[in-house]
Amino acid sequence: MNAPYLVPAMMALAVGTYALRWAGPALRDRIRLSARTIALLDTGALILLAALVATATLPTGTGELGVALPAGVAVGGVLAWRRAPLLVTVIAAAATTALLRLVGVH
Repeated sequence: MNAPYLVPAMMALAVGTYALRWAGPALRDRIRLSARTIALLDTGALILLAALVATATLPTGTGELGVALPAGVAVGGVLAWRRAPLLVTVIAAAATTALLRLVGVH
């Protein structure tokens, strides 16, 4: 990317991100979603989480999958599915992977 366009592009992304985050609380009382739409959004969130878990367990260019990374992702996936707090989920997944690698399981 050409350097003169980098700062305006970053500013446009920052403004767009802020606008999207602001729109939810600002429009909460003005927009009514049907029960079907809410169900579809819930399903979409679940599919997105499943896709994230699936892509996180694939090898990252090394060709080796190992056991530690999928185990950590599985722990995180189960905790997210059980609706554990995000911080607990992330720390448990990272700790599982780190501990398995510490004991020599890669």
